[in-house]
Amino acid sequence: MNNNFRYPIMKKLLTINAVLGTLLLASCNNDKGKDYLPPLTEVKLKSHSEIPDFLIKKSGFQSVKVYSLFGSADSFEETPNYIFGGSADGAGLLKDGDSYQFFVNNEDNYAISKITLDETFKPVAGAYVLNSDGSGTRVCSATLATPDEHGFGPVFISAGESGPESQIKGLLPDADPNSASSQRPLPALGRWNAENAMPLNKNAYEDKTIVIIGDDDSGSYGGQVAMYVSDRGNLNQGKVYVLRRKDMNMVETEMKEGETFDVEFVEVENAESNTGEQNNMAAQELKAVPFGRVEDIDYRKGEGKAREVYFNVTGQNNSGSNADYSRSKYGRVYRLELDENNPLDGKLTLILDGDNREGKASMFQNPDNICVTENYIYVQEDPNGYGDETHDAYLYQYDIATGELKVAFELDHDRNGTGEDVYGGRDSRFGAWEYGALLDISETVGMEDVFMLCVQPHTWKKDEFKGVDGGSVRPNEKQGSQVVVLQGLPR
Repeated sequence: MNNNFRYPIMKKLLTINAVLGTLLLASCNNDKGKDYLPPLTEVKLKSHSEIPDFLIKKSGFQSVKVYSLFGSADSFEETPNYIFGGSADGAGLLKDGDSYQFFVNNEDNYAISKITLDETFKPVAGAYVLNSDGSGTRVCSATLATPDEHGFGPVFISAGESGPESQIKGLLPDADPNSASSQRPLPALGRWNAENAMPLNKNAYEDKTIVIIGDDDSGSYGGQVAMYVSDRGNLNQGKVYVLRRKDMNMVETEMKEGETFDVEFVEVENAESNTGEQNNMAAQELKAVPFGRVEDIDYRKGEGKAREVYFNVTGQNNSGSNADYSRSKYGRVYRLELDENNPLDGKLTLILDGDNREGKASMFQNPDNICVTENYIYVQEDPNGYGDETHDAYLYQYDIATGELKVAFELDHDRNGTGEDVYGGRDSRFGAWEYGALLDISETVGMEDVFMLCVQPHTWKKDEFKGVDGGSVRPNEKQGSQVVVLQGLPR
């Protein structure tokens, strides 16, 4: 979803190491406290795009201000030939002197963009720091790891998702995109059909880096929750584990809403050198739970909450490999609480169950991205097109303290044609669009309750968007996408 950068970091970016495998970078202490906000500079939130935002505010969220920041139809004054790609997904925001650098996956372009915003938060330049030739796979959710938040970096960890042989990548923000090192795979994390690879906050475990990996696999082996464990900041020499219930029950749908289960992470031997197929086979032999497509992951913010992890299972149709309906169909949200002394032990609770069509999450149409703050979980839908959808993609707010679930936004397809047809053809199907990352940027811009949200209006297609990343792998990809700012959404 997700994963989400909270604290301002060093103004000077760390230079690229000769070998990415030596990403063991120095940790720095955050002594400002969890409520610290940097001094407000010149940030002036406003719409800079010529295209209106694609959001409908729902009851209780009318006071949230929505600014259309930029999208594929916009040009930037410093780079007028750059066109923002489609399917904006995983993202991270970096403070760089008086300006900002926004890194974002263009999922279906197989590319990563870097957008420069000036001191007022106006987008002024764009570039592709990884194109489809360098990536070779779809890039979905992502996490920007930083010294203040994670104890190492900065490095933009982007998940590859084009089948089980895909690799997770680590992009250093100041790297030369034209260099041979632009592919930057992280083989030690293993090959997965990965949606996200999210490092925990540095305070979760002293001197260790823990990366939780979501395996968005709907095949015969299902999707895994994997974990990479290493010394602090070492993305080259750790071990990989997969989650299983201690009672060895592998059936996801036998877990019911509100139930808690003892779980453990067990090692996948030789994960770095294994094929993705071999890692999946090992997970099955270890009796890991085969979920119905593990999507985005995030951890709770706030003092003492770094080991409280949440993840979405988006679900898959109850046909083919899920003909027995052993995995979620409509999607679920789980809480994973890791033991304070041992990250390989924990408790798993199903908190929202879309398969219970009479429960509080009965409206679920396949949750995808997730953003967790101190008090709320924001869950974003990506309907899987079963044909029984009843609404366009919702963005939900879940109150962690009370368990209340509300709909905050719905994507606006403008089917009645009341506005300019910027979509390249309106789609009558419910749920044809989805969300990308929702990113809490409050501390970064020095303002309370400010988020960036990526929107993927999949039917917005134009020839001028075709092959804009400059790579040769996706020359005919021509979707557009949008990034908006939300002000006043509670944290």
